Amino acid sequence: MSSDAIRLTQFAKRAGCAAKQPPGYLLSLLGQLPPLTDPDALVGSATADDAAVYRLTDDLALALTTDFFTPIVDDPTDFGAIAAANALSDIYAMGATPRVALNLVGFPDDRLEASVLGDILRGAAEVAAAAGVSIVGGHTIKSEEPIYGLAVVGFVSPARMITNAGGQAGDVLVLTKPIGVGIITTAAKNDADDAGAIAEAVRLMRTLNRAAAEAACVVGVHAATDVTGFGLLGHLRNLAYASGCAAETHFDAVPILPAAARYVAAGICPGGTHANWRFLNDWTDYAPELTKADQLLLCDAQTSGGLLLAVAPEAVERLLDELRARQAPCAAVIGKLANGPAGRLTVARAG
Repeated sequence: MSSDAIRLTQFAKRAGCAAKQPPGYLLSLLGQLPPLTDPDALVGSATADDAAVYRLTDDLALALTTDFFTPIVDDPTDFGAIAAANALSDIYAMGATPRVALNLVGFPDDRLEASVLGDILRGAAEVAAAAGVSIVGGHTIKSEEPIYGLAVVGFVSPARMITNAGGQAGDVLVLTKPIGVGIITTAAKNDADDAGAIAEAVRLMRTLNRAAAEAACVVGVHAATDVTGFGLLGHLRNLAYASGCAAETHFDAVPILPAAARYVAAGICPGGTHANWRFLNDWTDYAPELTKADQLLLCDAQTSGGLLLAVAPEAVERLLDELRARQAPCAAVIGKLANGPAGRLTVARAG
C-alpha cells in the first residue's frame, strides 16, 4: 500500500503523545528509582524534566532526550516531521541547542510498503535540517504498529540551562502555542473533523519551538517545560512541583483552538486526555463554573505543543516582545506561580 493511498492513523490504536503512559503511572515508578549520585548528572528523572543534562566541562553539558510514538496524522511525511519536532522540543525546553539525532523506528513491513517508511524518514529529515540537526543513524525493529521518533543530543552551558525546577512564587506563566491538537487529531482519526481543523493542527505540530527557546534564553526565564502528553495542566503541575510552588491559571487566558472546544463539548476526546484529567483531579481546584469539557481542554494530551515559561514579572513584557519578534505561534500570559503546596493548581475562569 503506497503512501498516497493510506490513512496512517488507522494502523495505530493510540495516536501521538496520547499513547504515552499517564502521569500517575509514570511518576510512581520514577519515585522508586535510586537517586543519581554522579555529580556531573545535573538533571535526571527526579523532577520529571523534559531532558537529561550531563556536564562534560564547566562550560559544556549535553542535553539528552528520546521521544517516539504511533501516528498522530495520516500523512507519513507529516508524521515524521511532527515526531521530529516533538523530540527536538525537549532539548529546546532546557535552553539547549539540538545538534545530532538518531532515528527510532518500529514498522509493520508486512502491512505497509517500504516507501511509507521512506516518507516518514524524509519528513523528519526536513525538520531536523531546519533545526540544524544531523540525523546520523538509528535503529529499526518490526512492530505491529508504525512507531517513529528520535534520540536527540544537544549542547548547553551548565550556567545557562533552563529546568522545570527554577520557578519562583510570583513568576508569570507564558504559553507559546495554543492547545487542543489532541482533540482535533482524534476527531480527524474518527472522521469527525467537520471544520477541517487538522490542517492548522498539523502546521502547529510541525512548528519548531526554536523561536520560543531563543526568546526564553535572551530574557532569562526562571523555568520552562514543553507541553506534550501530560497536557497543559499536567506539565504545569510538574513545573510547579519541581519549583516548590503552587500555580494559578485562568481558563479564559489560555489560547485554545476553536474546533477543539467544539469537539470536546460533543464528546470527542482522546483516552490520554481523560487519563490526565483523572490524575490531575487530585492536584487541581477548578472554578465551579468550569465544565468537564473545559477541564478536559486544559488536560488535553498535546503532541509537539508549545513551551510553558515561568518568568519574573518585570521581564514579562520583554519576553512577549521577543516571542512576537521571532514569530512564535502565540505569546499568552495564562497565570502565575504562587506560594502554596508544591504542585497545587487553581484554575479560575478569568484573571
